[in-house]
This record gives sequence, C-alpha cells and structure tokens, in this order.
Amino acid sequence: MHAITIPEPGGPDALVWAQAPDPVPGEGEVLVEVVASAVNRADILQRQGFYTPPPGASSYPGLECSGRIAALGPGVSGWAVGDEVCALLAGGGYAEKVVVPAGQLLPVPEGVGLTQAAALPEVVCTVWSNVFMIAHLRPGETLLVHGGSSGIGTMAIQLAKAVGATVAVTAGTKEKLERCAELGADILINYREQDFVAEIKQATGGAGADVILDNMGAKYLDRNVQALAVNGRLAIIGLQGGVKGELNIGALLGKRAAISATSLRARPLSEKAAIVAAVREHVWPLLASGHVRPVVDRELPMAQAGEAHRVVEASGHVGKVLLVTR
Repeated sequence: MHAITIPEPGGPDALVWAQAPDPVPGEGEVLVEVVASAVNRADILQRQGFYTPPPGASSYPGLECSGRIAALGPGVSGWAVGDEVCALLAGGGYAEKVVVPAGQLLPVPEGVGLTQAAALPEVVCTVWSNVFMIAHLRPGETLLVHGGSSGIGTMAIQLAKAVGATVAVTAGTKEKLERCAELGADILINYREQDFVAEIKQATGGAGADVILDNMGAKYLDRNVQALAVNGRLAIIGLQGGVKGELNIGALLGKRAAISATSLRARPLSEKAAIVAAVREHVWPLLASGHVRPVVDRELPMAQAGEAHRVVEASGHVGKVLLVTR
C-alpha cells in the first residue's frame, strides 16, 4: 500500500506519499481499505515533531477515516467484509489501509456519503465526550464554542442546537460567523473586534455561559473563567494559545465552576469504545434524520496531504478538509 510518511519532522513538505507495508489485523481488530481521512490539528503537531503517537499506534498521521472492511481479525463479531464504515483512530488514517480496533468502528450513517463520513469520527467523539458526557450540557443552557467555524465548532453548534441549547461562537471573520449562523449559532462574536467575555455576558443578561468548549488553553483561561455562569463548566480540548496560564481559583470557587481538560488519542481502548458506543446511540440518529451533518470545506488527493495541511494552518477553511485515496 501507500501511506503518508514523515521521514523528518518539519513543514508541510515533510509529508511524503510512499510505499509502506500492509497492516495486519490482530485480535479484536479489522482491516479497513481507506476511502478518505481528514486533517486534524494533531496531525500538524505530529508532522512538526511535537505529538508522538501513543504506544502501539501507527506512525502515520490520521485520526479518523472512512472506507470498507477488507478483513476481520480473530475475535471480531458484528462486522463483515465489505461493510462501509468510518472509524476513530490513534493514527494511520493517511494511508490506503489501516487497522482499527472493532470498538472504534461506526457504520456510515444513513444519508451521509462514504467519503464525507471521514469528517465525522474525531469531531463527533470529541464534542460528545466533552460537551455532553463530561460537561453535561442541558436543554436551555448556553454553550460558548471558541473556533465555531472549525470542524469541532461546526459539529458542536449542531449537536448543541439539537438538544435545545443556545449557542454562542467566536470566529475571526464575518464570513465565518455567517456560516456558523447558518448552522444554528445564536450569538456571533468576532474575537478580533469584540471581547467575548463582555459579549456573552450581555447576550445572557449577565449570567454567562453554562458550558465553554475551548481550543485555546492558556491564552483564554482567565477570560473563560470570567465568562462562565454560576455552576459553569469549562472544557479545554486544545492548546493553540499555550500550555501555562494563571488560574484565579477564587473566581472559580465563587462560581462553583469546574474545569476539565481532555485528549482523545491516548485514551484506553475501553474508554474510546464507550465514547464511540454513545455516539452511535445518540448522534447517529441525528445524522440519519438530517438534523446534523458533516461540514466539509474541500477534498484533496491524499498524496497532496502537504497542501491540505497548508490550508488548515492558514485557517481559511470552514469545517473539515478531507484527504481521499482515489
């Protein structure tokens, strides 16, 4: 097969489409012939040499894919060769074939094309696990999503609206905010021109956001706490704004608020399987009914992964950038 390899960390040109050994499924695993994968920020960090795959994971980037099952490993039941699937991965999606633990497989949702299904596993599992399983967003509450036009953001908007929440988003351009509004966002904040703390307070009558989904980390830590409502929950899923920040514990105590910080890639297989099962139960019906849909900005050949990374790093896209093997 062919895969995107990283002979030496570096810029987008460090991604090399090269021949690689075919993976072989082990106990409880399946072999998937990849139709498409998607670009995530973690892939960029791995390319740069800052995000080593967890032990036992493929050395090739790619945290999600869609395709068809080509072979079943020992002990796998409930799936058959030829099934169209999408999958959450610890790595290896930028390849023509990848091995996947059976617990991380999902059927392609009704009404979603096989290629576009590659845009779903990482974002849906991230949003559902953080916003709903950990932060427990409820109907009538307000969710603030930083980076509303990203893959994570576009999915968070739709899922929060589907459960009856009010959604606020930050984005850096009028055009991106308009796309967020089309997906259902109620409160639109241009972070280049507006103070999101003041805007969310004004929009909620001084209450603040019940849940904040944050991809910035240190840069936004203090302001996120200011923006939280009483009993609010801050879910940190990214570190684009740095890793070390000062936390006003008094403000946190005063609001009886909570902060969680999670990553998905390095979680044990059992935890990933539980998240995938919850996603299949709660989100897949919303996809089948059309209430939620993947948002894809563009598709590029997988051999042009470097160009796809340039697109994502430039932050001009909305939703996901896909890599296709055809």
